[in-house]
Amino acid sequence: MKLRLAALVALTIAAAMPASAQSKAIGRYNDWRVYTEGDGRNLVCFATVEANDLAPKAAEHGEVVFYVTAWKSGAASSQPSLRVGYTLRSDIAPTAIVGRERWPMYASGSEAFVKDNRDQALVEAMKKGQELRIEAASVKDARTAYHFSLKGSREAIDKARALCK
Repeated sequence: MKLRLAALVALTIAAAMPASAQSKAIGRYNDWRVYTEGDGRNLVCFATVEANDLAPKAAEHGEVVFYVTAWKSGAASSQPSLRVGYTLRSDIAPTAIVGRERWPMYASGSEAFVKDNRDQALVEAMKKGQELRIEAASVKDARTAYHFSLKGSREAIDKARALCK
């Protein structure tokens, strides 16, 4: 749990990185992008994709992004997470779906994470799949669903992981 908390803090910082002047864009892999932030053992590498469909259309979603993050320090090598522009309900677990497989997540503020022991299974499914769907709920009780293209995910995730080895 301590490792997950440290990763959560690091990801919260990294979540704002693409807009940061300090982040470095590494490349685009179809619908996915790879960025790095920091240097040396503080290097954070992440593959990211924005939602290409948001429901319900009338809801205020803010920016909706899915990340797969690695840390040079070894805190994590491929940690999947979701960031949205509102506070998620923590009592209704968000769910990640690829094909017919489902992964329960847990919410922390405007972010959601897959349980440690399920990270790799989701990442591997994403690399082979065509679409990632996330179902969630806001603290205002809006039920939301997001679709993310997985085109380019394998290359982007592998690149981010290799950069932070």
